[in-house]
Amino acid sequence: MVKYRDILRLHAQGVTQRGIASSCGHSRNTIRNVVNRAKEKGFSWPFENNLTDADIQSILFPEKHQSLDFRRKPDCEYIHKELAKSGVTLSLLWDEYSLNCRENNEIPYGYRQFCRFYHNYAIKTKATMRIKRKPGEILEVDWAGQTMNLTDNLTGEAIPVYIFVATLPCSQYSYVEGFLSMNTENWLTAHINTFKFYGGVPRIIVPDNLKTGVIKASRSEPIINRSYQEMAEYYQSTIIPARVRHPKDKPSAEGTVGHISTWIIASLRHEKFFSLIELNKAIHEKLKDFNLRSFQKKDGNRQTAYFEEEKFAMGPLPASPYEIATWQKATVQYDYHINMNKMYYSVPYDYIKHQVDVRVARNTIEVFYKSLRIASHKKMTGKKGQSSTLPDHMPREHQQYIDFNQEYVLKWARSVGNHALKTVESILASYQSEKQGLKSCLGLIKLADKHSIERLELACEKALSYTPRPTLKSIQTILKTGQEKVMNENDRSSLNQTNKSSYGFTRGADYYGGN
Repeated sequence: MVKYRDILRLHAQGVTQRGIASSCGHSRNTIRNVVNRAKEKGFSWPFENNLTDADIQSILFPEKHQSLDFRRKPDCEYIHKELAKSGVTLSLLWDEYSLNCRENNEIPYGYRQFCRFYHNYAIKTKATMRIKRKPGEILEVDWAGQTMNLTDNLTGEAIPVYIFVATLPCSQYSYVEGFLSMNTENWLTAHINTFKFYGGVPRIIVPDNLKTGVIKASRSEPIINRSYQEMAEYYQSTIIPARVRHPKDKPSAEGTVGHISTWIIASLRHEKFFSLIELNKAIHEKLKDFNLRSFQKKDGNRQTAYFEEEKFAMGPLPASPYEIATWQKATVQYDYHINMNKMYYSVPYDYIKHQVDVRVARNTIEVFYKSLRIASHKKMTGKKGQSSTLPDHMPREHQQYIDFNQEYVLKWARSVGNHALKTVESILASYQSEKQGLKSCLGLIKLADKHSIERLELACEKALSYTPRPTLKSIQTILKTGQEKVMNENDRSSLNQTNKSSYGFTRGADYYGGN
């Protein structure tokens, strides 16, 4: 709109029309028309302060003011409702409004005047402005600076309780809960309980730059705590931390912290609580009263505003709540195990001396290497020093050692031969302790690796011909001296003689004796 007040004021002060045009940003023709029309109407500076440019236009140029009355005014109530929807902006609504006016042969207002109509509507009706506060879009979270206390029922000592505050900027509907510490587990628990309280999930979570949520603060690429990021992905939400030293990035949470300090923390200052459950019960009762307190400048309260204007825009909750898990780093030791709180879990031996990421959940331990899961164990509890070892994670030699028992030895002996089986059974039976017998059998297996299975079978046969209870030492001696080969040659000659006596003319001892 033309700046009628400034034009007439500067003209009354003797400023040239060129100077007025440069100051007000209008053409000299516009300045000339305003000055001439003011002379015709006898309208000059000074005039009443409450006169606006629109009022002066109606006096000096009634034809222009009348033409504006024929324009179609936008439906501000409709605009307010549409802005609550995701992706809808004032520029989009103005474009639709202009097309609709042209289709009905009506004259639309310009974009700036369109926005001015809506702003005036929002100010007069005290409605929530939809420009920066979309329903279900943002959840602001923070720890309150002021703490509460529990009383130790034995010593009377005061135990600090830290207050978590979450607020939806659109409806100002809030959630509050107390925790004994501000660690990562409690931070995630607070978010899970908040989503359950709202019955939905916002699209964006705006936390402060606390270490449990943000590892490294940055205006462009902040590094989010991995557990926190995993929780947000599970609920299909996004974390956008507030800028460092910019509390206005989460003004609703900051403002709610002040109200909570008054209406909840201060109101419970004279009461004593001996358990966190008891304290949170009192907090939730006060929170209910706080959310039901009527607004001062508009109808309704935080709860009604949430269910009427914001609940529909919240994302759905998953079928089951997020299982809290924390991430830690560990180095795989030479025994292919990692140490988690004095409990030892195996990983594939290929990752020895590599650094891995460990996800510690309530019931499971998962090990990742470069985002690839390489091991999973059931979480161990109880006495420290326990170990969980999977055979697949062990080298081949170690697997054989784990599987080395009486059944394994007998199975191996059967694969060698009958004489080896009888020897193994004899060795196992000769010892009172099974471990001693297995140790001798292990020496037998090593002899097979050194001399071959065939030679071992012949050595066992040779030993059994001497005694029904051969020992490891006797078989070692046979193999070392090569006696099993000699026995094999003698057996062949005796076999040949037997064959000859069966089919040829045989002269006995009497013949050679001369009888």
